[in-house]
Amino acid sequence: MAQTPSDSAEARTGKAPLGVLRTLLPFLARQRGLLLAWLLALVASTAATLSLPVAVGQMIDRGFSSAGNIDAAFALLFAVALALALATAARFYFISLLGERVIADLRTRLYAHLIGLDQAFYERSRSGELVSRLSADTELLRGVVGSGMSVALRSVVMVVGSLTMLVVTSPRLAAWTLVGIPLFVLPLVLGGRRLQQIARQSQDRVADANMLAAETLGAIRTVQAHAHEPWERGRFDDAVARSVSTARKRIGTQAVVTAVAITAIFGAITVVLWSGAHDVVAGRLSPGTLGQFVLYALMGGGSVGALAEVWNELQRAAGGMGRINELLVERPALRAPERPASLPLPLRGEVRLDEVVFRYPGREAVPALDGVSLHVRPGETVALVGPSGAGKSTVFGLLLRFHDPQGGRVEVDGLDVRTLDPAELRGQIALVPQQPTIFAASARDNIRYGRLDASDAEVEAAARAAEADEFLRALPAGYDEPLGERGTRLSGGQQQRIAIARALLRDAPILLLDEATSALDAQSERAVQHALENLMQGRTTLVIAHRLATVLKADRIVVMDRGRIVAEGTHDALLAQGGLYAELARLQFLG
Repeated sequence: MAQTPSDSAEARTGKAPLGVLRTLLPFLARQRGLLLAWLLALVASTAATLSLPVAVGQMIDRGFSSAGNIDAAFALLFAVALALALATAARFYFISLLGERVIADLRTRLYAHLIGLDQAFYERSRSGELVSRLSADTELLRGVVGSGMSVALRSVVMVVGSLTMLVVTSPRLAAWTLVGIPLFVLPLVLGGRRLQQIARQSQDRVADANMLAAETLGAIRTVQAHAHEPWERGRFDDAVARSVSTARKRIGTQAVVTAVAITAIFGAITVVLWSGAHDVVAGRLSPGTLGQFVLYALMGGGSVGALAEVWNELQRAAGGMGRINELLVERPALRAPERPASLPLPLRGEVRLDEVVFRYPGREAVPALDGVSLHVRPGETVALVGPSGAGKSTVFGLLLRFHDPQGGRVEVDGLDVRTLDPAELRGQIALVPQQPTIFAASARDNIRYGRLDASDAEVEAAARAAEADEFLRALPAGYDEPLGERGTRLSGGQQQRIAIARALLRDAPILLLDEATSALDAQSERAVQHALENLMQGRTTLVIAHRLATVLKADRIVVMDRGRIVAEGTHDALLAQGGLYAELARLQFLG
């Protein structure tokens, strides 16, 4: 089973559990205008809220003495309420929009970072988990930025403001209130760390379920062909049940922390009311002042309760941000040199491997290539043959610089590929895999993926050369017909011709061909073989051969076994030599 991208965000970044949320600060800084507008609205709404008890106190003490006082008192109360409504609406608008923009920036940054990582990262990662981090984990952060941050700062200001006004209103009663503060702070401190751990586990279980769903839906034809729908439903049900079980622990912990905090808060308020009632009876306090004090106490207590909720949400968000940060701190092992060499243009297409040694990460015991030397002249077609695991596909991967060899050199036109910008190198290479990738887009856009700036006329010319024009025009919308996810609306031979058209449009001097006819019927094979002949003209071609037709058309055949080149020559010469090629020809090509 593949490993997760990294072991621990805390271990890799050295941050405290909530410290990983500091990663959001640069994204917030980009939205300075919205941030400032939100802060101004927050100040206005908080000031209006803190003015409300004063207006209520004035209404109680003076609003019932005369008609004039009643009008003024209630007018003041309504004016404060109106200011509060407008400021709160503005605060909600600005913070919600801020959250949307920050999370959008985070997602685009994370996606751009992911597609820039090398193949070694993807070989040890699970695509379903990566998608979960890109979606579910960023949604957790939306709540923090879009509302939690606003509630937290507002609550902090309200707690400070309420405490200040409590002391101004009645110092003696305020002293009673301050005694209760440790009672509701303690549960937050004790429960916070436990909640953060469980929140992280909960997100991991959700990612497991998402990964399983993505894997199963991506292989739905295989699942249904084996009639394994009940078994797959059972696996997904188990994964969801595990995520719910972990979520239940998180929710239970959060509920206990909240209950204890609220009990402590309102216990303290009850004691304060009891003491204040005695003061009113004794004449030491007016009813309006007590009402004002109670409102401030309720505001302060409610704000502390809101902080408890936000604290719990922050714990969950910290788990999600930790998982995202694990990806953001990943760095590709393969990078473009600071000063890359420039490929000569036009490229001649000479390819050379010189004593190349390569071992895949995690499989160092057995070399995939062991001292391989190969020279392919410009315009030459070389067929690579050999049993599975011989190292044929590894040659392609090294030429594309998906990996770097541990020993030897891989050269294109005399330049070591490690000295080149990988993007520039890959721009001079066209790849036609055995199982082509078809996107859920139109046929035109699928072909244009070979060269994004190609015109419609160039796309259609490439399709004609790949013998795809006829069946594409027969589609209901022609070239603009969506092909479905993974090209499900096309046959295997049609998918291959789309991939060939894409390579033709790319018009690269070097062609890597993992022969596309090995799994096709005879009629489709003839059409694809003719399209391949059009594609190979005038290009340096390395082809992993599975059929005799490709072997016979090659200028040279290179026989590989266990990461080594064991023979090379023409078809007839190698047959005459006997050995591995003669056996492969008998079983694979001629059988």
